[in-house]
Amino acid sequence: MASRRQDPTIPYYDVVFTRCETTMHYLILLHEAENGSARRPDARPAHLARLDELRQQGRLVLAGPLPKIDADDPGAAGYSGSAIVAQFNDLDAARIWAEADPYRTAGVTERITVFPFKQVMP
Repeated sequence: MASRRQDPTIPYYDVVFTRCETTMHYLILLHEAENGSARRPDARPAHLARLDELRQQGRLVLAGPLPKIDADDPGAAGYSGSAIVAQFNDLDAARIWAEADPYRTAGVTERITVFPFKQVMP
C-alpha cells in the first residue's frame, strides 16, 4: 500500500498503520473552545469510537478530559480540553489524525497542540 509520503492524495486515516522502529508516542492536547462543553455530548460518541480504534490497534496509551476544576465531574465548570497519548508513525501523522478528531470538527476544541512524547514510566 502506498504511504502518504509516496502519494499525497491518500489521507492518513486511510493508510494502514505500520509498526516500525521509528514509531513513537505523541501527546495530543485538544484545547476547549468557548462553549465547547455544550457541543461535547453530541460529538462524544464519535470521539470515543475513534479512540477505541486506536486502543484496539494497541496504539492508545491514555486519553481523557481535563476538568477546569479539581473534581471528577466538573459540572457547570466544564473542561479545559482533552489529552491523548498514542502511537503514530511520525509527528505529521499525529497532527493530521488529531485535526480530524470529531471534537475538532464539531467545534468542541478550538486548537490542537501535538508534542512528541517519550514514555519513561510505567
